[in-house]
Amino acid sequence: MIKMEAFKILHRDEKREDAEAYESQEGSQKMVDMEDLIIIGSGPAGLSAAIYAARNDLKPLVLGGSTPGGQLLLTTTIDNYPGFPEGIYGSELIEKMRKQAERFGARFENDDVSEIDIASRPFKIKTASKEYAAKAIIIATGATTRWLGLESERRFIGRGVSSCATCDAAFFRDKDVIVVGGGDTAMEDSVYLTKFARSVTIVHRRGEFRATKIMQDRALSNPKIRVIYNTVVDEILGDEKVAGVKLKNVKTNEIAELPVQGVFVAIGTVPNSGFVKEKLELDEQGYIVTSNEVNTAIDGIFVAGDVADKRYQQAITAAASGAKAAIDAGRFLQNEKHG
Repeated sequence: MIKMEAFKILHRDEKREDAEAYESQEGSQKMVDMEDLIIIGSGPAGLSAAIYAARNDLKPLVLGGSTPGGQLLLTTTIDNYPGFPEGIYGSELIEKMRKQAERFGARFENDDVSEIDIASRPFKIKTASKEYAAKAIIIATGATTRWLGLESERRFIGRGVSSCATCDAAFFRDKDVIVVGGGDTAMEDSVYLTKFARSVTIVHRRGEFRATKIMQDRALSNPKIRVIYNTVVDEILGDEKVAGVKLKNVKTNEIAELPVQGVFVAIGTVPNSGFVKEKLELDEQGYIVTSNEVNTAIDGIFVAGDVADKRYQQAITAAASGAKAAIDAGRFLQNEKHG
């Protein structure tokens, strides 16, 4: 017990010395909080990273944003997350993960990051109300679904409107659904939905798809799939749940109604990486480029979840990458300490 208390006192002294040294370095500039590890984002990637980092006694600070929780808060029941045989609401899963992280000592601030300076160490992070310094950072800000922008769409999210066929297809067994889009994701989602749905109609605003030929062939050869070209969704119809869509032909402006019970939006996602543009390497779509899964070109900067993953974008894969990022961050900090 005496040894453990001595260790705790030593650890506190080390952190105080770090903070004092940094404050002295900054001189008269605004005082900041010095942290060993800051996690930006509080979806499944950020929360998983927080759990692993906190269990490793890194005492991470999580900057969760003004609307913490990520894309899971837009879902209803999640049936494919391991450990919940009866399914679990997205909001409930996020709450449980946060409580688990807090149990091990993770701390949370619901601030949006406005700026990040990673040109020198310690790294600096600014929010609207505060400035932080960190020896290591895990970026887990996720990606945002590119929606159609309809008022009726927002009203039916989780009640027949979805952006994830892999997540929600089983809820549409023996029902008629549409998929909006013309890329590989739309083709892949359409084929996957045929395992459950009675019929799948692809609605595309152009006269041809931009998907690769192999994906087009796979979708168009499926007897359950049909296509409506040169058409957009003008409105989603229904009372409590989706009951149909109002379609508009972009060439003739003709309006037609189609009875369906599900609308799957597959027009892409936008990675939440704008605050690191020109600071970290991004691909042509804005996803952060990584090496060894969660590392970046800058030592001490790690990435987890959908902000770097444009292929899977599942809660379980995001959580897995969060764990990897936390493990690598822990090793980095340990090496720095004894370096």
